[in-house]
Amino acid sequence: MVDNEQPNNDVTAFNAASAAGAPMLHPSPQAQAISAGTRNEICKDDIGLHFIDEIALYDRQIRLWGVRAQEKLRSANILLVGMRALANEIAKNLVLAGIGSLTILDDQVVTEDDLGSQFFLSELHLGMNRAAAAITQVRTLNPRVALHVDMENILLKPPEFYSLFNMVIATDLDLTPLSNINAACRFVNVPFYAAGSHGMYGFIFADLITHDYVIEREKSNLPTELKAETMTRSIVATSTKEENGKQVEMVTKREIYSPINLANTSPLQPEHLSSRRRKLQIPPLLTCLRALWEFQGLSGQSIPTHSHADLEIFTKLATEKHKELQLPPETLRSEFLRSFLQNVGSEIAPVTAFLGGQLAQDVINVLGQREQPIQNFLLFDSEDSKGPVYALHPIFPPLDVPIV
Repeated sequence: MVDNEQPNNDVTAFNAASAAGAPMLHPSPQAQAISAGTRNEICKDDIGLHFIDEIALYDRQIRLWGVRAQEKLRSANILLVGMRALANEIAKNLVLAGIGSLTILDDQVVTEDDLGSQFFLSELHLGMNRAAAAITQVRTLNPRVALHVDMENILLKPPEFYSLFNMVIATDLDLTPLSNINAACRFVNVPFYAAGSHGMYGFIFADLITHDYVIEREKSNLPTELKAETMTRSIVATSTKEENGKQVEMVTKREIYSPINLANTSPLQPEHLSSRRRKLQIPPLLTCLRALWEFQGLSGQSIPTHSHADLEIFTKLATEKHKELQLPPETLRSEFLRSFLQNVGSEIAPVTAFLGGQLAQDVINVLGQREQPIQNFLLFDSEDSKGPVYALHPIFPPLDVPIV
């Protein structure tokens, strides 16, 4: 793990995914009556949730993350690139959570392969554009969310296109288009997520550029110092409030990020390389993802074939990437290489459900500026039921850098 504020690599991550995917759009009569606590918070904050039926609809999650966070969700305009199984899960979770607008962009058509893993599609959609085919079922989840379809190639979009959105999420693309989209998002200062699934394996990447969020905790007798906590995280401000007769401290923290093209060539943090035991804990999935992206760039193929030439090239690339990461050779086993190559390009519903739930929950936290976001690479291996997070950045400045 990167630090003690990152999500746990298994139990917490699965709980977050379940929470993000929980159906929230069928309030009971009790929920429709609205809890007194929610009413009081709405009256106190008075920030725009005026419609009683909408308040009742989102009552459970308002009690979970507050009215202000829900209002930020309600005004969010998100772009989702790609509409395969992973994007289905992300769209479902964000629409159920009550975002303001979702644009789904995909220039591919529905094939028979899509029917095995995408719950928004049926045989009637074969040959249709994937985004257009899915939009009707997405709309039934929450009619209050404005939905839009874009059937153009994402690589033809100018940087100004991304300025229309509060968040961009790109799924199941090769490294080159991901890097191009990430660069365009940085140009217009829009947070970016990338995610992909390969059968039993998957990843989530976050580039929030610079992100501030607030942690609430009981005020200590000792003053909180404004300082760097990790290589990427700093405490930049503090304030206090009284709640239920207690002094609560609100600590504003700031995370800095790197684009995916730099993260992909960055070393592991020194703490992960400080001992052989720590090196042995790094999953070979990071090595294989880097090797896959290198293979795609060299060959122009999205997936290595089972030819001897492709297997030889991929194995050589994986060995080189593993060495670059300074990891022990014995952790890159032939069994794992074989398993990874057998899974590349495939989709397994439980894996995409976990990744989609985890990503959607992180988006909700980021929009609401609550809790520690992903920093910056989450790797998921369902065979081990682990999802460690690694902060991959090109440089590691000393921790005594003053806060400015």
